[in-house]
Amino acid sequence: QKLKQLNQFPDFNNYLIFVLTRLKSEDEPTRSLSGLILKNNVKAHFQSFPPPVAEFIKQECLNHLGDASSLIRATIGILITTIASKGELQIPTCTPKSHRHLPLFPSQGAFGALQKICEDSSELLDSDALNRPLNVMIPKFLQFFKHCSPKIRSHAIACVNQFIMDRAQALMENIDTFIEHLFALAVDEDPEVRKNVCRALVMLLEVRIDRLIPHMYSIIQYMLQRTQDSDENVALEACEFWLPRAPQPICKDVLTAHLVQLIPILVHGMRYSEIDIILLKGDVEEDEAVPDSDQDIKPRFHKSRTVTLAHEEQRGGDGDGDGDDEDDDDALSDWNLRKCSAAALDVLANVFREELLPHLLPLLKELLFHLEWVVKESGILVLGAIAEGCMQGMVPYLPELIPHLIRCLADRKALVRSIACWTLSRYAHWVVAQPPELYLKPLMTELLQRILDSNKRVQEAACSAFATLEEEACTELVPYLSFILDTLVFAFGKYQHKNLLILYDAIGTLADSVGHHLNQPVRLGGPVEQLVARSNIMTLLFQCMQDTMPEVRQSSFALLGDLTKACFVHVKPCIAEFMPILGTNLNPEFISVCNNATWAIGEICMQMGAEMQPYVPMVLNNLVEIINRPNTPKTLLENTAITIGRLGFVCPQEVAPMLQQFIRPWCTSLRNIRDNEEKDSAFRGICVMIGVNPGGVVQDFIFFCDAVASWVSPKDDLRDMFYKVTTG
Repeated sequence: QKLKQLNQFPDFNNYLIFVLTRLKSEDEPTRSLSGLILKNNVKAHFQSFPPPVAEFIKQECLNHLGDASSLIRATIGILITTIASKGELQIPTCTPKSHRHLPLFPSQGAFGALQKICEDSSELLDSDALNRPLNVMIPKFLQFFKHCSPKIRSHAIACVNQFIMDRAQALMENIDTFIEHLFALAVDEDPEVRKNVCRALVMLLEVRIDRLIPHMYSIIQYMLQRTQDSDENVALEACEFWLPRAPQPICKDVLTAHLVQLIPILVHGMRYSEIDIILLKGDVEEDEAVPDSDQDIKPRFHKSRTVTLAHEEQRGGDGDGDGDDEDDDDALSDWNLRKCSAAALDVLANVFREELLPHLLPLLKELLFHLEWVVKESGILVLGAIAEGCMQGMVPYLPELIPHLIRCLADRKALVRSIACWTLSRYAHWVVAQPPELYLKPLMTELLQRILDSNKRVQEAACSAFATLEEEACTELVPYLSFILDTLVFAFGKYQHKNLLILYDAIGTLADSVGHHLNQPVRLGGPVEQLVARSNIMTLLFQCMQDTMPEVRQSSFALLGDLTKACFVHVKPCIAEFMPILGTNLNPEFISVCNNATWAIGEICMQMGAEMQPYVPMVLNNLVEIINRPNTPKTLLENTAITIGRLGFVCPQEVAPMLQQFIRPWCTSLRNIRDNEEKDSAFRGICVMIGVNPGGVVQDFIFFCDAVASWVSPKDDLRDMFYKVTTG
């Protein structure tokens, strides 16, 4: 706040210069605070700095590149990057584009800051606007690959690595020298150097495999060694080599001869390390009573697996934070050697298919029945990782393996129980295809027991696995619904916050999978109307619809639409309060919120009928604006068109005068969706509006005809409406 005030005073520039001089203070906290103040002000106000002040800041940045404090060097790097983002790197004093600035480079501090600049401004440094400073920088970086300091060598490789994926011209012109220098550093004693060498080779595999092919045998042997490096960070970088984003045919050819070495290395990498077990609290078997912390609870939204209407895709959320975990150790960092090894084995299984099994089966036999739990756990993970790629080859062994995995669900170690849940879910499709008494019933019974496990990690894995089983089994589960529901209901009293969200997802998936079989009085206790009648849900919904978090409003409007369809008698008294909130949330800046609000309005229209008239002015203009907005997502356009059609169906006199403003995008939005009830009501609305205002469709009549032609089998009375409009 003080800085904002200072911006209004003539002495603000002098204040900035004073802050700059504090960078020279002997007190590190003072220097750090000065750097932070400068960074924030450069970001917000650099374009308005007088030239002398801007020039002074840039010069002082260069002077402090070699500061003894790593924090100061990092701040200076961010400062220079921020200045660069303002288009100011073309000033000669701010970029190392001339030879007189290159002597700065051997300083570890300067190189650290320079690495930050390369990370954040790679495209700018390779642009014509700056006369391509990389033409000078790349050859200079390559010289420092041979520097006596391992830190300098590491920084130099890291700087060059920033330009591989973009195929920077200066690097491509020096590509052979770069590769030659990398080979020279292959056995460097410094782990950071080895890590950056591995990272470079992984990226080159993707963008310049042509240059690596002549050396591929040596590179593969090197990567096999480094994947077993004593430094786990080096091993992780090397392991990425076996995990190309787009496996090329040549990869299969060159790897075939090395599988006998590679497979055991990857399998070994899939074991938990000692530090992994500590981080995962692997020795803690019972933690169900330990409350979750707030940061453990990520927003999740139930997403229907059997999507029938376009709006349901958005009601499930934007896809942020609702992905399926590759395995169960998400409490670790996002990526580690175990996960990378498992992902690499998954990729190889999809490339080599059954050819992989001769190398794997002897290992699996030893691992899966090993007495040491860590080894057995890794074998179960291996079995899950190859499930997709090697399924056909594994089928003969599954009658023996599935019962073994089901027994592992009762293992004394929680981490074994949790990974067994995941692996069994990978074979759920095969399980469901067999007679239910053989595998489905025993698996379902044991998974339900694990849902009530005393370990939270096992609860989570079991719930997720059961959701997968629900999707595969569908109505095969109907005979067991009472048992399933009893277990899930009991879990509500057991679970902490995080796992409750996963439990909700499992229940939603169950509803999708068994459909109307769940809608029996003996299973929910009566219609949902009675539950709503006995609760204060409408008051809570009114509050949640106004929440500051878009995710909360998004789910609130989805629930409002569902309640409108299920028990409108309880929603109707609140419509006067709800409609203004819905209208203000027709803001396409928040796509999912806007989408759900739009859908809910359409559902309310169908229940309100002509009583919707007072609320038309609250929503119509916004809806017309959205449907005419360029680059609007397809799902939002479809929902908007349906809601406009429904609004016109119940209030044609109020909506029809605007027909000409939306008829063309309305028709193009709905021409590609399949026949369903929502489309039916929307087209009835458009026909009624054309009857009120036929002039509104004349100019775009061909678009209306095209939309009508998208119907496969309209109901007879709707077909008659089309006939009257087209002939009239």
